[in-house]
Amino acid sequence: MPHASLEATYLAYLDALNDRRFSDLDEFVQDELTYNDKVLTRQEYADMIAADIRAVPDLRFDAHLLLTDDDVVACRLWFDCTPTGTFFGQAPTGRRISFGEHVFYRFRAGRIAQVWSLIDREAVATQLTG
Repeated sequence: MPHASLEATYLAYLDALNDRRFSDLDEFVQDELTYNDKVLTRQEYADMIAADIRAVPDLRFDAHLLLTDDDVVACRLWFDCTPTGTFFGQAPTGRRISFGEHVFYRFRAGRIAQVWSLIDREAVATQLTG
């Protein structure tokens, strides 16, 4: 997939997440994918993201740094939000928090097949408890 196409596809995927169009994930995610070495169905992956959104209704996926190469997307996502439910094991406090996620995606046939994600959970915990 050409780099411009891969970037456009990824940004459209983020738009679907931000618009809560989980039914559109079949356009962007393989039927089965690997997330941090765990095999998930697309539905399990969507459910995982939906659970985060239930805990943080204003969660928005904002790409701050985006690189593509061949079939891989590397992105630094930034989040600025206010949890209203338990999030990464932390009770909501009403505080607004900001944190990053560094994530790599491998695409196969134009759809996400593998995800490696590292979320700054320490920043979340510190902001919610500090």
